[in-house]
Amino acid sequence: MSFTQTELDYLATQRLGRLATVQPNGTLQVSPVGFRYNASTETIDIGGYNMAASRKFRNVADNGRVAFVVDDVASIEPWRVRCLEIRGDGEAINPATDAPIIRIHPRRIISFGIDDLDREPHDLVASKRDVAGPAV
Repeated sequence: MSFTQTELDYLATQRLGRLATVQPNGTLQVSPVGFRYNASTETIDIGGYNMAASRKFRNVADNGRVAFVVDDVASIEPWRVRCLEIRGDGEAINPATDAPIIRIHPRRIISFGIDDLDREPHDLVASKRDVAGPAV
C-alpha cells in the first residue's frame, strides 16, 4: 500500500489540491484541482471540465512529471499546518467512454502534521518515504 491509513483519512477530508506539472519549455505550472483517491489503483485521480484540452493534461502527456500537494491549516492557535506531498509519475488518460483524467502514481510521499496531533507544532518532523514503482 502506498499511503498509510492516516494519510488516506486526511485525503478523505480534503477537496482541493495543487498539481505541479512541467511545461515543454521546462517552466513549472501549478493548478488548483479537485481529486480523489482511487483505491483499486492506489493512485490519485484528477478530473475536471475540459481536462483533455488543458495545459496540465498536455504537460503530463508530454513528460509524465508531477508533484501534488494537499494542505490546510488545522488551527491558528497554536499555528498548526498539515500537508501531504506526492511526487510521482503522471499518466494522461483519455478513454473513449469516460472523462479524461490525470492519474498520479506515487513514487515519494512526504507528510507533515497529519498523524501527530498531540505533539507541539514546532516539534513536528516530516515523514518521508519512497514508494516502489510497478514491477517490470
